[in-house]
Amino acid sequence: MSPSLRLIFAVHNHQPVGNFDGVFEQACREAYEPFLDVMGEFPDIPVTMHISGSLLEWLQVNRTEYLDRIKEFVRLGQLEILGGPYFEPILASIPSRDRVGQIQAYVQHLEQFFDTTVRGMWVPERVWEPSFTSDIVDAGVEYTILDDSHFRWAGFSDDKLHGHYLTENEGRLLSVFPDDETLRYTIPWSDPEDTIDYLKNLAERFPGTIASFGDDGEKFGSWPGTHSHVYGEKDWLRRFFSTLQENSEWLQVVTMGQAVDSVAPLGKVYLPNASYREMTEWALPTEQQPIYQEALKSLQEGENWEQTKPFFRAGLWRNFLVKYPESNEMYCRSLEVSDRLEKLSAELKDSDSLATLQAARMELYRGQCNCPYWHGAFGGLYLPHLRNAIYKHLIAADSLVETLQGRSGRWVDVSVQDYNLDGRKEIRLAGDRFIAYFAPARGGHLYEFDVRETKTNLLSTLNRRPEPYHQTIIDSAGIHDEVDDIDFNTHDGHRFKQADLDKQIAYDRWPRKSLVDHFLRPGTTFEEFQHGNGEIGDFLLGVYETRTRKSAKRVEVVMSRKGRIGEHVAELRKTIGLDTNNSSQIEIQYELSGLPVGEEIHFAVEFNFAGMAAGQPDRYFYDSRGQQVGPLESILELPSGDRIGLADEWLGIDVGLEFSHPAEIWTFPIQTVSQSEGGFELVHQSSTVVPFWKFIVDSSQSWSATLLLNVDTSAAYARSLSTLSIH
Repeated sequence: MSPSLRLIFAVHNHQPVGNFDGVFEQACREAYEPFLDVMGEFPDIPVTMHISGSLLEWLQVNRTEYLDRIKEFVRLGQLEILGGPYFEPILASIPSRDRVGQIQAYVQHLEQFFDTTVRGMWVPERVWEPSFTSDIVDAGVEYTILDDSHFRWAGFSDDKLHGHYLTENEGRLLSVFPDDETLRYTIPWSDPEDTIDYLKNLAERFPGTIASFGDDGEKFGSWPGTHSHVYGEKDWLRRFFSTLQENSEWLQVVTMGQAVDSVAPLGKVYLPNASYREMTEWALPTEQQPIYQEALKSLQEGENWEQTKPFFRAGLWRNFLVKYPESNEMYCRSLEVSDRLEKLSAELKDSDSLATLQAARMELYRGQCNCPYWHGAFGGLYLPHLRNAIYKHLIAADSLVETLQGRSGRWVDVSVQDYNLDGRKEIRLAGDRFIAYFAPARGGHLYEFDVRETKTNLLSTLNRRPEPYHQTIIDSAGIHDEVDDIDFNTHDGHRFKQADLDKQIAYDRWPRKSLVDHFLRPGTTFEEFQHGNGEIGDFLLGVYETRTRKSAKRVEVVMSRKGRIGEHVAELRKTIGLDTNNSSQIEIQYELSGLPVGEEIHFAVEFNFAGMAAGQPDRYFYDSRGQQVGPLESILELPSGDRIGLADEWLGIDVGLEFSHPAEIWTFPIQTVSQSEGGFELVHQSSTVVPFWKFIVDSSQSWSATLLLNVDTSAAYARSLSTLSIH
């Protein structure tokens, strides 16, 4: 006899590219491994499972026994493996060719590794656009699962949100299951009997249909407080599986493939651009989120909320690229690499080149992992180690592209293009050691500075900006004076990982990049500058006229601007040069002209350095004598000198700034107050270094200085040779 209801129980296990080993290990210990322990006790309960490629790569090195258990469950037919894009990118953030490429590559890898057929896939963060359908089908996938809210926003009523539907694009058909929101919010929080009662109600109302549950595997043990609930005292998962067994006369648990094969689609649907509900809210501009929440609350309190709910929705995932320029920088960088690879793929024929091309493409795919591209209660934009990992792989891909294009030895190049997709041209200065990007239309800033040897973007910075939850932190001021290192203090369900976070909230008035040109009011104090005050020039974000120079051994970018310094107008010219004779050094020449004779000028150039962690004794500033003057999070007001350096011994990188005219030097950290699944926390984003000159204008009405930016990666190179010899 056919069951009254079929249930799909799907879990999505994921850790982002670049996450700490300890996080992978904790998730294995607290969630992934005990989940299999319980599965083994219930051989009649099949599960559908997705493992992201970034997690699988780690497991293949560190937990082979876990994967052997997965293989056995697959062999026995108790586990269906879902595919997906290899390294869990948001499909909207990568071009069509990379969607197809990532999905195909991962399906092939999964089929070979687990000796199975992969028919379905998980859509990262359930971010959906209708055009994805044809890419997914072209990659060989038959079905997927999306939130039932996607279907509601397509106009479907609650009684239509079970079973599966066909969607189509360009003639390609894909089956889509609505992921039941009630199940996602009750599993594993509510008592198993409550979930059974809900399913029984569905079986009575819609006999013969399918109820689908798909959600993060980490909620089964590694989310805060869930391990004890799921496996410990309450033993939720074991009780839930037992309850499913006890109700097997009317309730059959099936894999996604079994459901497609045994139940016909209910019809066709075209789903709108969407994601899960919270993600659409986080994508809204910060100032609009409180307005949205007020409107939502008002509607929820009204009599017609249930009728209104399907037609009330928030934002679009792509607007994270507008909300956070740093996300857009990663996105544009990955597009640039992808475009260059696409052009090369049509030209290369020999096997060695094709192997290098494939290696570059896999590095690109790793650099498209979604987590650092967005922010909400989850999402990793505020986590430097995840942003650094994105750049690590994009820089690696870029260097492989240069190899494929025949670059070798010492070389330099300069190119002009709209690299950040703002409608204005940017400058790319590249060589065998560095890649530097300049934005003439935005203050002439150096906004990305890639070091090839360490695969580090020293300008993977993040601005401090308002977030909706900052008001919660401010409202909690004084409550969290003491914070336990192990147990979080909580207030109204919020977790605080440090005390006095309200005092750390600050916002930046300009991008925290490099070659940011400041003219300060005489008498401006260091403290005022730290708070963004004292500026009397209009060069910070002004447009610079630009030209480039190129020879076989040297390239230059010349940026100039006539602008205001207080009541006066003067011209600033900065020339940036990269030379094959010293390819580990960037030369920066500043020339000021048309200055008012006899006036005192206070001129500063701001640099920011990211990618070098703070809070450790082997990461520090040093002065012109080579003496350490403080860790990289130090607030320093140093006397006049001709050099300051930053060392990161763990990374094996040493950055030095030298000045032809001695300068006072200010340093301070950029630290964000942000929210993660672990709670509110203070995160070091970058170290700001500001050489500062004061001078009286003489009759020449001019002033000039040369700055040298040196990067020494010899320690990293020696370490890589040592590692290579060991292997």
